[in-house]
Amino acid sequence: MDQSFKAKAFLKVFAGAAAGASALLFAAVLLLDPYGVSPVRLPVPRVIMDINQRYMYPQIARAGLHDSVVIGTSTSRLLDPKALDQAFGGRFANLAMNAGTAWEQTELAKLYLKRNPAPRTFILGLDQMWCLPETVIERTTFRGFPAWLYDDNALNDLPELFNLKTLEVAGRLAMHHVGLMPERIRADGYEVFTPPEATYDLARARFHIWRERPGGRITPQTPPRVLTEGEAQALVFPAIAWLDGLLGQLPQGSRRLLVHMPLHMAAQPTPGSLVAAQVALCKARIDAIAAKHRANVIDFAIDSPLTREDSNYWDPLHYRLPIADRIIAGMKRASDTGASDAAGLYVVRQAAAGQ
Repeated sequence: MDQSFKAKAFLKVFAGAAAGASALLFAAVLLLDPYGVSPVRLPVPRVIMDINQRYMYPQIARAGLHDSVVIGTSTSRLLDPKALDQAFGGRFANLAMNAGTAWEQTELAKLYLKRNPAPRTFILGLDQMWCLPETVIERTTFRGFPAWLYDDNALNDLPELFNLKTLEVAGRLAMHHVGLMPERIRADGYEVFTPPEATYDLARARFHIWRERPGGRITPQTPPRVLTEGEAQALVFPAIAWLDGLLGQLPQGSRRLLVHMPLHMAAQPTPGSLVAAQVALCKARIDAIAAKHRANVIDFAIDSPLTREDSNYWDPLHYRLPIADRIIAGMKRASDTGASDAAGLYVVRQAAAGQ
């Protein structure tokens, strides 16, 4: 009987201590507020300490500190906001996510526009994600998507803040504030995610670029595959409807740039193939949406001196850091002139006068 009483007393003390510790940890998370959603956060600068962009970028989008934005996937991540500031004016954030699906990009753009309803410049980096037919398109990836960070319901944020992941990020944030850990990425979302340029190895890059195309060459399909009228009508690209809704939220004064990013030729569809015909149809439908909303469409995803040159790339999708400056300069020139590049670097598919 005495042993039973002692055991019960110990369990009560243990439970009380655990509850107290849990309450203290939860209070610390609320005060440090690693995701920028707590109603009782400390008045200290919010810095980015998580490694998952889907968790990091909502607080940048909500901050209201950037009047211009880049949305996209990793093919847009090397566009430096500081260089974009100089080219277009304003204050840019780069919110391009690794392997971001078209739906995830749309959700992030919508969140940004809630806080910044009249952006000075809105750039959407387009790649294969936007031209996937309804039979294969997916809304999220294995990385998970924290929908609670993207909605307007503050109540559903609180339970999500009390878990080991959030506690870890809050710990990093605390270490940053006492000078023991640097911020994860810049406050404008920018990070050079590619290896240092000094380590570039062309032979290794060529291995990655051409791994899916042995022989290092592209042979056009002949005769070229042409979609029948029935095939074209049956082909549905769900992301284009999301794009239509997204562009419809932008006011007339906002500069809109839809930019097909420069994938290496090894990553582009084989000329004359069925996939090439489907992508061409998708691009044409994007052009029509852009015309409806007075948006510029600039296409770097073409056969060009840039996309044919192996030494411009780390792999089929990711160009090297100096190429990003050429892309920014091309976007600015295309936006200003409405004309395609004389050297064939890009094609202006749709020009919006006055932007």
